Formats: sequence, C-alpha cells, structure tokens
Amino acid sequence: MDLRQLSAVVMVAETGSVTRAATLLHLVQPAVTRQIRGLEAELGVTLFERSRTGMHPTEAGTIVVERARRALSELERARAEIRPVAGRIRGIVTVGILDSLSAEIAEPLVRTVTSEHPDIRLRLLTGYSGHVKEWLDAGTVDVALLYGLTAAAAPHVRPLIEEALWAVAPPGAWPDQRPNVPFGELAAHPLVMPAAPHGLRTVIDEAAARAGIELTPAVETNTMQVQKLLVASGVGWSILPRIGVLNDIVRGHLSGAPLCDPAVHRSVVLARAASSRVPPAVEVVTHEIERLIRMLQLEAQSDPEPPSAASAGGTAV
Repeated sequence: MDLRQLSAVVMVAETGSVTRAATLLHLVQPAVTRQIRGLEAELGVTLFERSRTGMHPTEAGTIVVERARRALSELERARAEIRPVAGRIRGIVTVGILDSLSAEIAEPLVRTVTSEHPDIRLRLLTGYSGHVKEWLDAGTVDVALLYGLTAAAAPHVRPLIEEALWAVAPPGAWPDQRPNVPFGELAAHPLVMPAAPHGLRTVIDEAAARAGIELTPAVETNTMQVQKLLVASGVGWSILPRIGVLNDIVRGHLSGAPLCDPAVHRSVVLARAASSRVPPAVEVVTHEIERLIRMLQLEAQSDPEPPSAASAGGTAV
C-alpha cells in the first residue's frame, strides 16, 4: 500500500470516475486503474462497484476511503508543520461548527486567521452536534463547537456559553410585543423541528418531558436554514437558539421570544480532539474561536432586543 494508491482511491471515491480522478491527479486513466486494482489485490476485496452511473465504494471501499483520506490529511499537515518560517505559524486546522453558529462564526474566523496567520489553512465542517461529535471522536476535526459535552465525554472541553432557546413563529404571528412564550403554547401549533439525533432536538425533547408537555412535529429537517424558511412561510412554529434567529427577527422575517415555564437553554462548549500534542496552529485557531464567542456574547448583551421581545432577556453566560 503506497500513497499513490491511497490518493487514487480517495479521488475516485470523490469524483465517481476514474477518468476525472486521473485528470485531477495529472495521470493517465490506466495508471489510476492499476493503482485501484493493485490495492484491491493486496487487500483481497473489491473497493468499488462499477456501474453506468459511475464508481461507487463498496462497504470495504468506504472503510478504506475514510482511512486513506485521514492518512493523506495527516501527511499534508505534517508537511505544513515541518517547513517553518521564522515568526510564522504553519499548519492545517479542521474546525467542526454547529450549524446554528456557522453564520456567525465562519466568516470572521476565516477573515482573521487568513489575515493574521496566512500560513494556516482552515477547513470548516458544519453539521448537527451529533455529527460534529462523531468527527471529533474520529479525529476528523481538530477543534469543535458542540452542545453540552462534558470533560468526561471528551478531552479538552471548555464551556463557552449557555444560551436561551426561543419560540420562533411566522412574521406577524402576534401583534403585540411579547416578553416570552410559555413552553406549553407550542403544543397548540404545528411544529418544524430539528430531526433526531440533532443535539438541539434532544434538549427540546428533554425539556418537554420534564414539563409533561407532548410536542408532535409536523415537519422535521436537518438544517436550521430550512427550519427558518418553513417557519417564515407559515408552515408552523419552531424552537431555535437566540443567536440563530435574532437577525431574522430584527428584520421582520420571523417573530420570536424566549421560552418560559420552563425556560430552556443549551450549553455550547469548545472541545479539542484527543492528542498528546497540540500543534501551534490548532492553539491559534482555538483561541480565535474563543475570542469570537466572547465578542458575540458582548454584542448580544449590548444589542437592543427585537421588537417582538423588547423586554426579554438574552444570552446568559
């Protein structure tokens, strides 16, 4: 097994085509085919199913592709780290970000890191908390923003914020300003909910169980943007973190107010992957994420509340 074989396997899996993989690898097609067949012969398994729609990894192929991708990534990171330039930090850092925080974090993180540390290359992966936790456990990401993880569940966990969840409704859902929305009121409306095993769905379901309230979703989706679009179009109400909906409420695209009776919160933590050595580039990006979260907290505390929740509280730290 060599690097050429691993590169060929990963590229064919990503493109679904030996021809396209050969073009991207700057090889002729027969060379890529030989790499794949050689690895299949060495492992004694078929790595790809060949069909009219392209090359698709088999179950064994999926395992090999995943491991090969990680091995190539680690080698690429090693190359970046062992070519130091005086006074400059080099490296590749992969960050896992909750879908609900990506709009607030991604752009300023990239802008600051690329400006102040141009030799650090960022990879941003966004997803539900469950997906991000899987990436962290597998070593796919170096640092991650997650819901309510504890130090017992993962190494290097640092609490960042505890944030109120809001009831979110179509624009103009209530004519008067509302300081909050009782949790039980949600049961009277069709609900657009995050699909399990989303971490936010777990928080909501646990709060409903404690309050003895049954919530039946009309629609479940796996992205916050779709949740907001469906709510804005009048499909139903939803429950989302304040940070993810505040701008939409201020602009009049949604109505929203904090939940009460009971109030519901989510805890966001910053976690690093298990490693005996933390590269300087990962340290830099970790500190920058913490700085951005602190800035978001300060902005949330100083910004006026949206018209639909003028007297309501914001993020609690």
